[in-house]
Amino acid sequence: MQLGDARSGKLAANIAAFGRALRRAGVPVDSSRIALAGQAASLIGVARKADLAAALEATLVCREQDRAVFAELFEAFFRDPDVAAKLLAQMLPRTPGSAEPSRRPRVREALSPPRPATGAGQPRKDQDVDLDAAMTASEQDRLRHADFNALGAAEYRLVERLAREISLAIPEVRTRRTLAGGRGRRPHWARTLREAGRSGGELLRLLQRRRRSAPLPLLVLVDVSGSMERYARLLLAFLHSATRGLRREVFAFGTHLSDLGPAFRLADTDHMLAAAGAAIDDYGGGTRLGESLAALRQRHRRRLVGGRTLVLLISDGLDTGEPEALARELDWLRLHSRRLLWLNPLLRFDGYQPLARGAAVLHRKAHGMLAVHNLARLEDLAAAIAGVMRT
Repeated sequence: MQLGDARSGKLAANIAAFGRALRRAGVPVDSSRIALAGQAASLIGVARKADLAAALEATLVCREQDRAVFAELFEAFFRDPDVAAKLLAQMLPRTPGSAEPSRRPRVREALSPPRPATGAGQPRKDQDVDLDAAMTASEQDRLRHADFNALGAAEYRLVERLAREISLAIPEVRTRRTLAGGRGRRPHWARTLREAGRSGGELLRLLQRRRRSAPLPLLVLVDVSGSMERYARLLLAFLHSATRGLRREVFAFGTHLSDLGPAFRLADTDHMLAAAGAAIDDYGGGTRLGESLAALRQRHRRRLVGGRTLVLLISDGLDTGEPEALARELDWLRLHSRRLLWLNPLLRFDGYQPLARGAAVLHRKAHGMLAVHNLARLEDLAAAIAGVMRT
């Protein structure tokens, strides 16, 4: 059978539509991967569904966190034998009388029918915003500079998915461990002699010891109080994707401290957000940063690695505790970390001054204050952190 021949089948069109559905679900898929998936399907055939799924996953998925989304979307997309005739715009038809299975939000949005466009003169509705490759450059620029707190529901979901694609380069420092290299101050005799043994005992080069470089370990403290409610979820999703593979300790604080380490060990960001929501029982309440830092010092002080930890404290500084207690705990945190950076969404306001009691203490004790209120600021965060580290 010739793949894509209208006389014998439309598998190529189905695979192209499936690739576009994956892209709507937030999986990075381009035209070259879709073409490669078509070639793989022609070689594997469609006799066994499991073999076809494995071939498409190997060609369309490049990140571990997207495998679960692929498996769920593949099962839903190819469950109907007439799907090629019915899916004209990445829409999976509902079977009459059957219950819709429970799916993760990214898969549910990718399979949902496209919403009708608004006509001229009609007000733009919040539900009209969707993740689409045809999104205009001006719309992308608007969302990059839009404050997270001013987004509508659909825009918020879109920006949350875009935030997961932003990288965060953490500054590196030299560690005590060494490795063999061409430059260094001392010979690396063990590696040199091993290489000489491979060449019949002849010493061809003298390897030198040089110190390894590694990213700074991270301690992330996220404010989940009522004033930070719109920022907390989005910043947690951003940090989960941007700091993947780094040594990190993550805590949420409101009226008390909550350990998010088990949630951040999950590979999928949607699963992480669900686990974090279950672990945080004071979400949307008040802020008592001083008491939360005291709990960190008493129960988790070993999470800070030998004065090398980079602390990212995400809060608006509207603390309800005593400023003297907060100042004492921040002094201890500064003493046991390399840098204490205050990521403050209120910096979106021109002429912002930390006049609240907690904000004034944070302003005095932190090594730097950075803005994190839109996508553009998140994209510039790595450069801003590097600038503070150099001072």
